[in-house]
Amino acid sequence: MIFAYNKGQVGDVLMVILQDTKAINRQVERKGKVARIFEETTGKTLAWNIFEVSSLIDIEGKGQVFLSDEAVSTLNVELTKEGFEEQLESTVGPVFVVAEIKEMVDHPDSDHLRICKVEINDGQMVQIVCGAPNAVVGLKTVAALPGAMMPSGSLIFPGKLRGEDSFGMLCSARELELPNAPQVRGIIELATDVTVGEAFDAVKHWTA
Repeated sequence: MIFAYNKGQVGDVLMVILQDTKAINRQVERKGKVARIFEETTGKTLAWNIFEVSSLIDIEGKGQVFLSDEAVSTLNVELTKEGFEEQLESTVGPVFVVAEIKEMVDHPDSDHLRICKVEINDGQMVQIVCGAPNAVVGLKTVAALPGAMMPSGSLIFPGKLRGEDSFGMLCSARELELPNAPQVRGIIELATDVTVGEAFDAVKHWTA
């Protein structure tokens, strides 16, 4: 569940994105300040738009925003008031984390992709398909996990790359729009002493 807000470009609207909606026929139902976007054929909820959201909660930011449990609870009261049964959920844990590549094999259906087993917390492993030429076992880098919004606006959801499961993305400095990002292909190479599982902090972790 990704919360996004950009008052200057979109207006006072909180966008709540539940899944990738590319190539899905959508319909919208609106009640009061709440609009539900759903799949036309199945009725499955894909996203929510909450209008005049600053009248309900304190909110600021541009792009992805992270709401307190109290704010999410307030929004759920609004959904219930308008007759919607579904509820929003708070974002659990950081979505950009220090990660380490623990295992790596060639993708069976690609000449440049690799299937990486990546540690994203103390002993917690996920599979991420990566095409970076500098990806090697033991490299500490930055993983964007499902539920992340990239600076470009791209959304990270679980998916498949050439038929292989991928639960996130290993990031380059350019993709994260970091200052003095190298203009070459490759994921971020962090210092060896950084702690896996920490929320990525550009001030703390990034040196060009």
